[in-house]
Amino acid sequence: MLEPWIAPSILSADFARLGEEVREVLAAGADLIHFDVMDNHYVPNLTVGPLVCDAMRKAGITAPIDVHLMVRPVDRLVPDFAKAGATWISFHPEATDHIDRTIELIREQGCRPGLVLNPASPLNWLDHVLDKIDLVLLMSVNPGFGGQSFIPGVLPKIRRVRELIDRCGREIRLEVDGGVKIDNIGSIAAAGADTFVAGSAIFGSRDYRATITALRTGARGARLGAD
Repeated sequence: MLEPWIAPSILSADFARLGEEVREVLAAGADLIHFDVMDNHYVPNLTVGPLVCDAMRKAGITAPIDVHLMVRPVDRLVPDFAKAGATWISFHPEATDHIDRTIELIREQGCRPGLVLNPASPLNWLDHVLDKIDLVLLMSVNPGFGGQSFIPGVLPKIRRVRELIDRCGREIRLEVDGGVKIDNIGSIAAAGADTFVAGSAIFGSRDYRATITALRTGARGARLGAD
């Protein structure tokens, strides 16, 4: 399994000092920055767009940026985020008319494509595209708001996707987003996740480094136990 990555979500950051917050979590050991992009259409909230991603790049942020598009339609925003400096762009299959075409568009724009599945979304969305994506993002809350509690029923889903990825034989990240905390990251990692989005758990803590270290330690410990 791949080395665990910790991905702070800027949805929980202080937007009045966003650039500073991002630098602080990266200095504290974060592996990448997670962008939750909401359109008040596919989900009932409105957040950031490509201009924020571009501003971070222009401010000198060089870490990978993981863009999670909770928007409909998807294709219109892909080139904008690619131009703004996104590394990964993931989307919900329900939000696009042609999943394969959207995956190819993301790759053509120089980014790594990912597919996002909500807690109740079926896994058969992956049947014909797992060999074309670089990331599977499983939502462990219903998308649209930060600060929600982890849905335990997602754990069997994580285990099943891990089996599919291992059988596929490609290097595909398995990311989990929603309610990830120090006290549950172990069970999430043991189920097979290797990339962990944490918003309030990190930005709501007093010591970013201590929190990120504890999250990473919990993930690694669970993996060692599983092995």
